[in-house]
Amino acid sequence: MTRFDADTPKERQKLFADAVVAHRNRGSAFLTVEADPVEGAGDEPVPWVQFAEKTFNVDCTDEELDRLKALLESFPEFRIDRLESPEEAEGTNVRITARSDANRLAGFIDRVFQAVYEREEDYRAWVVAV
Repeated sequence: MTRFDADTPKERQKLFADAVVAHRNRGSAFLTVEADPVEGAGDEPVPWVQFAEKTFNVDCTDEELDRLKALLESFPEFRIDRLESPEEAEGTNVRITARSDANRLAGFIDRVFQAVYEREEDYRAWVVAV
């Protein structure tokens, strides 16, 4: 991979699909995508999506988890495998089994940032680990 960020839907789709392919070709442990923080949001944590083999990993607040469950209705081939809410954490870690091609996985990543983490259409995403 030669580029690691994108801020339009078409560019992000290609970036995420390329990252999935690179992850698979390299046999890396995981790939991680982050979105730029929202300006003026203060100490809001940077949202991220991690993918390893056939599993997505995301952290969600209760509201974000509700939005994630609603989003998964559009991806019937994906399913939640595990929800963990440690006492010391302020949210839930979600593991989602996702068996699909790179383009479908890329589309899901983009939709997570927009539908779950409420990023605007022109948000900037970064592939921070492949």
